[in-house]
Amino acid sequence: MTTSAEPPTASLAMAQPTSLLFVCLGNICRSPAAEGVFLHLIALQGLEDIFRVDSAGTGDWHVGRPADARMRDAAARRGIALPSRARQITADDLGRFDHVLTMDRQNLTAVRGLAGPGASAQITPITRYCSRHSIEEVPDPYYGGEEGFDRVLDLLEDACGGLLAALITERMRS
Repeated sequence: MTTSAEPPTASLAMAQPTSLLFVCLGNICRSPAAEGVFLHLIALQGLEDIFRVDSAGTGDWHVGRPADARMRDAAARRGIALPSRARQITADDLGRFDHVLTMDRQNLTAVRGLAGPGASAQITPITRYCSRHSIEEVPDPYYGGEEGFDRVLDLLEDACGGLLAALITERMRS
């Protein structure tokens, strides 16, 4: 007996890409790592065409710089590339992205403060999607040692895995 059911990836690809913006303070540690982890996860599943992914910081002091070398090294040891350059989030981003995912309470407050009449993005702490870790914030590893970068990647792998599962479920229902 044959069926006309499409494979799950075919039905996922029919809608417009879901757009995600990961946000931290300076856009050189946590948010580019989240972007890289999410890109890695969707590449493993062949889902690159159904997501548009970026990262930004609430501050402007690192604009144009690549991710912190320590974070790039920690990610590379896991086979994860961090291709982005730092940029600052703008109010326009809140109308251009479906989801804005913040790393801590300070980022969440700053992003919500940008939201104006044209803001349509769902603004959420990324830790909401963790299943293996019970935390409220992704700690900033910038002033710590190498183990802090690995800890951040552990948290982001958990959170991004949960986020991807939730977004796939959301797209299947649409």
